[in-house]
Amino acid sequence: MSIGDHMKEFGGLPAFAFPEPEKKKKDGKKKDGKKKGDEKAGKKNLPAARSVAWRLGVSSWDSKETWEECFARFLDAVDTTQVEALIVGQWTESYDNGPESVIEALIAAKDRLPALRSLFLADIVMEENEISWIKQGRITPLLETFAELEEFGVRGGQDLEFPPTRHERLRKLTFESGGLPAEAVRGIGASDFPELTHLDLWLGTSEYGGDAVVEDLAPILTGTRLPKLTHLALRNSEIQDEIATALSAAPVVARLESLDVSMGVLSDDGAAALLTGQPLSHLKSLDMHHNYLTDAMRERVRAALEPAGVALSLDADDAEQDDEEDGTVWRFVAVGE
Repeated sequence: MSIGDHMKEFGGLPAFAFPEPEKKKKDGKKKDGKKKGDEKAGKKNLPAARSVAWRLGVSSWDSKETWEECFARFLDAVDTTQVEALIVGQWTESYDNGPESVIEALIAAKDRLPALRSLFLADIVMEENEISWIKQGRITPLLETFAELEEFGVRGGQDLEFPPTRHERLRKLTFESGGLPAEAVRGIGASDFPELTHLDLWLGTSEYGGDAVVEDLAPILTGTRLPKLTHLALRNSEIQDEIATALSAAPVVARLESLDVSMGVLSDDGAAALLTGQPLSHLKSLDMHHNYLTDAMRERVRAALEPAGVALSLDADDAEQDDEEDGTVWRFVAVGE
């Protein structure tokens, strides 16, 4: 599975792609006949600033402008004091260039974005760049700058840096990757998020830089720095069984409302560990979709948790495996390359 569509909503708002610059005729007029300096020409047909999650992106190869130029137009065309949600899309050659200049532009515009509560970095789909080829960098300056953020998301793990930080208001934190670096995982675990209720980590595979081991997740599993966490997703992992085993005794699970171990290579061993560990009947939902469970294990999970009212997602979806003649079995996470 690859990510083929841009985000449809974010921060509880429908996503809206900020338009490309209008083409101009040789006489300096825009296609609609208005002169270059007519301010209304760039502002008509735009939604109210507070009503949408604004998506700003450019083509990686033949863009009419850089991401920073697109952002500058956005600042001029929209009442950004009312903008609550912002989605950063493709920047130029995201497979070679990290988002440093994008981050710098956002930080420089801090005072013009006082209402910003939701920010997503790199809503980039497979036709633009594969998820594991998206070049990232140190992203914590965004959290340090925008102290009022309540939701922050990032796609791509290559060269991702997330040193330990603290944020007083963040409620939802998401990392989508085909391989999340262990150092970044440790940085997340060592961070303090006193208001965080939702943490979602796509850990990925070692082939694409996802070299975290269960021990790197230990601070998250204790929940000490996440006192209000109610939803935990540790998914899309090639060590999904080990994660499930660790969760079976993790202190944080007792206060969760929902748990997600989907999209990885979960087998009967991991599912059995969850069922024989601490009680899960308090959960509102348990997501295991895209798994390698036998039919017998699926029935065992249903029998154990459905009577308690736990909403289950157990579909295998497109989980596939390759069986070699020597007996080697290859199983794949949902989102890799």
